[in-house]
Amino acid sequence: MAQWLMKTEPEDYSWGRLVADGETEWTGVRNHQAAANMRAMKLGDPVFFYRSVVDPAIVGIMAVSAEWYPDPSDPTGKFVRVKVKPDRPLPSEVTLKAIKADARLADLALVRQSRLSVMPVGDAHWRILCGMANLKP
Repeated sequence: MAQWLMKTEPEDYSWGRLVADGETEWTGVRNHQAAANMRAMKLGDPVFFYRSVVDPAIVGIMAVSAEWYPDPSDPTGKFVRVKVKPDRPLPSEVTLKAIKADARLADLALVRQSRLSVMPVGDAHWRILCGMANLKP
């Protein structure tokens, strides 16, 4: 099982809205690397919900509830969607500032490729981030 991180701007889609909705389609991804990452997602994979722009932080964990399918809003047919559902909020948010301050996370895609909206999170990084959030993986 792989782990992931997906970014959203809170004014576009918030953790609270995901919880209220119960499930959502992850849409609007127009980066080829992010789309390739979405194609690699499998049913049940855990995904960090990352709030970007305003107080950037990992705030919750989602699960992939439907694997990739073509994005009907993309006339080129190159981009995809997945469905995700909330799993649980984090006991403590993990801020971008804290992530950047931890040398063990220097090679995390969130730090290295800050513009990428959908990225893998390796096992070691997942454990570190869960520890920072006071959550056992």
